[in-house]
Amino acid sequence: MSRREPPAPPEPLGAPTVDAHTHLDACGCTDAASVAAAMDRATAVGVVGAVTVADDLASARWAVQAAQWDARVVAAVALHPTRTAAVTDEEFAEIERLAGDPRVVAVGETGLDYYWDYSPPQAQQESFRWHIDLAKRLGKPLMIHDRDAHEDVLRILREEGAPERVVFHCFSGDAAMARECAAAGYTLSFAGPVTFRNAKDLQEAATVPPDDLLLVETDAPFLTPHPNRGRANEPFCLPWTLRGLAELRGTPEDSLAATILRNAQRIFGTGLWPSGADVTSAGGSAPRSA
Repeated sequence: MSRREPPAPPEPLGAPTVDAHTHLDACGCTDAASVAAAMDRATAVGVVGAVTVADDLASARWAVQAAQWDARVVAAVALHPTRTAAVTDEEFAEIERLAGDPRVVAVGETGLDYYWDYSPPQAQQESFRWHIDLAKRLGKPLMIHDRDAHEDVLRILREEGAPERVVFHCFSGDAAMARECAAAGYTLSFAGPVTFRNAKDLQEAATVPPDDLLLVETDAPFLTPHPNRGRANEPFCLPWTLRGLAELRGTPEDSLAATILRNAQRIFGTGLWPSGADVTSAGGSAPRSA
């Protein structure tokens, strides 16, 4: 098997849950049929919903479409920090228009990325501040990308005043940062790296947040969890990460799955993903309003 082929599906979860951050377009989805197929694979293992996240303007347009195609899918839109070297007023205006769509449940992913040298820090910080303001004006959660930029991300949130709901996607800090985020009421979303054998600091951090400040995600097609690290990732791979997180926290996996579903409903929209039995593709039911 090629390392980039997807793994065989995991054992289904005993309780439904939600993938809080994925990129269905980067997973190879192009149209309503391919989105439905990906979500059918996810639903078969208990992952009954997903937030598909944009990283540039074209992806944002697509994510809003995908959220219309399938009731299990909602969208988050923003300009990724690595895409902020030269952003026009027209691009910001279109992101704002797209973010107002009722199927868009978060402004993201935005934040800071000092790992890649694609965009100057000043441009990233200005864009981050703009997205923080947009989230507050729309009353929607802010979904943060933070790579090698912990201090500046937290500083800018303090300076601007954080929105009511903040999600650190693919949380990558240590336990001290997790405690600071939890004290501020920020939600921490853990992805595949929390299952990696060399991720001791991250695993310690995963035990810090209380249950109500916790989400789980795939960030697919990236960061496939152990034991399939390096293979292609999809929302159906989420159970491996959830089980690893449940073991770290000493929590039954079905209890954690239910907690993640409740948290996702509270953060992204109470009318979303009421249960595995009630969530079907758009071919069977119209999308619910977020």
